[in-house]
Amino acid sequence: MESVDKATRFLLPYLTHCSVRRKMPWALMSFMVIGSLIKELMPLTATYLSNKRNILTVYFVKFAWAWTFSLLLPFVSLTNYNVLQNILPVLVRLFSLLVGTIIWYTCTRTFLFIQDFTGSCYKSSSLAVVTQELSNELQCLQAGGIWQQVDISGHSFLLSYCVLMILEEMAVMPSVKFFRGSRLHTVVNSLFFALACLIFIWLFMLLTTALYFHDFWDKVFGTLVGLSAWYGTYRFWYMSPFSPGLPPQRTLYFPKPNRRL
Repeated sequence: MESVDKATRFLLPYLTHCSVRRKMPWALMSFMVIGSLIKELMPLTATYLSNKRNILTVYFVKFAWAWTFSLLLPFVSLTNYNVLQNILPVLVRLFSLLVGTIIWYTCTRTFLFIQDFTGSCYKSSSLAVVTQELSNELQCLQAGGIWQQVDISGHSFLLSYCVLMILEEMAVMPSVKFFRGSRLHTVVNSLFFALACLIFIWLFMLLTTALYFHDFWDKVFGTLVGLSAWYGTYRFWYMSPFSPGLPPQRTLYFPKPNRRL
């Protein structure tokens, strides 16, 4: 586990610095816009990553919220309790994971509803003749038609939201104090390292999505939804008293020296 500790010590100042959380939304949107423009203006040659069945998509991206949730749950529990030393506020903070789950479910279901509502089946590539009796994509494709719909990128939304949420929850790490070599120290460092790996995977797959999949505005809008979900929670609602709140930080007290008059 020494290698994990070294990696954690190396990544800690970068991933927990406030400037990273401040600049990451701009970086995510830049990734998406630049990658999408490359796809539209200078399409890249098909590669393994352009195949929707690549291993990262099948085993990671399709379960992005499950991976994020399963690692954040123990990480938030252990680190927040270490700082707060009180189970009740920790349970309140864990409510942020429930909020994230509701956001993930609501947005993905809404995207699917929009696809169904806007979808139409066309008989030819000219899109001149629509076939009304074929009401879903599977029926349309089986009949040799072309299915057209508004296809907001769920991957753009979810990957951007997960990256920002993980970075926000990592902000507690500089305040965590464990005895080096203890079991809890090892567990927390391992969780931090695993979450850091997820961030890099999500960023890489977000760029892959921009370069190979969806239309320009479908990806940009999906990313905007992810950024809005983060901003509405961590930069707005969680600032108020009636919310799960932001990750806690220790406040160090230094008594003022007595002055002799």
